[in-house]
Amino acid sequence: MTPRLTNPHKLAPEAIKAMMALEASFASSGLEPALMELVKLRASQINGCAFCIHMHTTDARKTGESEMRLYMLNAWRESSLYSDRERAALTWTEALTLLPQTGAPDADYDLVKNQFSEAEQVQLTMLIGAINVWNRLQVGFRAAHPVDKKAAA
Repeated sequence: MTPRLTNPHKLAPEAIKAMMALEASFASSGLEPALMELVKLRASQINGCAFCIHMHTTDARKTGESEMRLYMLNAWRESSLYSDRERAALTWTEALTLLPQTGAPDADYDLVKNQFSEAEQVQLTMLIGAINVWNRLQVGFRAAHPVDKKAAA
């Protein structure tokens, strides 16, 4: 894969600065760091963003996430490894990431409403929107993920 641009971040520094400020705001969102990484990873899986999948599996491990939960995330609906709160967040992630197909159904929102405060609902929705922007930036410009030489061998 050949990157389309060498460094798109340098070409739109104010936009990237705004996105980084949005990302920083999530630290005080009330959302658990591990949950946020699952949401980012799931959206990135749906969007086929290798750069972000690499980043968010790495970051999820730093929050103490288990390897098995990372492996099973793509099939979370069939796994008993995720809490009701995580399931609600993952349902909402899929609904908003696939918005043209889903229309953000009331049933999906009801799951979120039952697990998250109104402020957390907004933060979760902003988080999902942000990772979708990052995915589009990285996939659109073909950003290459870092390669561990041992893993590549």
